[in-house]
Amino acid sequence: MLSRVADNLFWFSRYVRRAENTARLVGVGSQLQLDMPRSVRFTWRPMIDTVGAGSYFEECHPGAGHDAADVDVIHFLLLDERNPSSLRTSVDSAREILRSIRDSLPQDVWEAINDLHLYIGAHGERSLSRRYRIEFLNRIIDGCLKVSGLLSANVSRDIGYQFLRLGTALEQADMTTRIIDAGASGLVTPRNEDDREAFQNMQWMSVLRSLAGYQMFRRHVRQRVTAELALRFLLQNNEFPRSVQFCLTRAQSVLPTMPPRPGVDRHLNRLIGMTRNADPVSLAARNPAPFMDQIQVHLSSLHSAIAEGYFHG
Repeated sequence: MLSRVADNLFWFSRYVRRAENTARLVGVGSQLQLDMPRSVRFTWRPMIDTVGAGSYFEECHPGAGHDAADVDVIHFLLLDERNPSSLRTSVDSAREILRSIRDSLPQDVWEAINDLHLYIGAHGERSLSRRYRIEFLNRIIDGCLKVSGLLSANVSRDIGYQFLRLGTALEQADMTTRIIDAGASGLVTPRNEDDREAFQNMQWMSVLRSLAGYQMFRRHVRQRVTAELALRFLLQNNEFPRSVQFCLTRAQSVLPTMPPRPGVDRHLNRLIGMTRNADPVSLAARNPAPFMDQIQVHLSSLHSAIAEGYFHG
């Protein structure tokens, strides 16, 4: 397979999963806004830093700082073409990649991606209204899951499919850490310090729901949601497909089907060790964001090793 085609397949799967999880990330905030009482202060701005787009947001909204209007933050996350990780940019990027490799994937995949592109163009502005946002986000998530299902059901298990799997695993691991980061960040500020623990547990429940993991959490853990248990489940569970550990193990299972690249194995093994040895009790007792940042940095290094080993080497 040409390295260019492999690169495109890898990035196509990443962009599809990124669009889905960006919708889920905004869903965390939207659900929290609905669940929290009016006495609790809710701020959208930390989500910009969660996705690593703070500098782009400052360029688009100079001087806004932490007092940026909610509608500006939501528009930036979902629709702003100047944001390289916005939902619209991710879908458009996946569509442009697929246009150049349409012979490599079934026609149904092109139709599903094009439907998403057209839906965002026709209904995206409605998502800025709280009344229509959940409906819009659910439609995007369903569309991305349809693409994933078509890839899983209709694509031959050749080397190209392995690059699709590898891209999906890396992107999901990265986005899971970012959604955890969002749930642990300062989105919610209770006025009464005695209410902090209860509201934090509600935040973690929203994080689990945004990752479609609440029912599986209840099935595996069988206890009420706390920061420690949610972190353990989302970081280290070996059976939930969106946990960081599951995604990294899936990536590890893909590598034997591909040409050997010791640098890729080394970076991946380091990440698996970091995640497996993490202490959810300690992370829950303090801000888990620095640890999530570390995982994201190492995921970036792993991506660079994959690009050098398979696409540009």
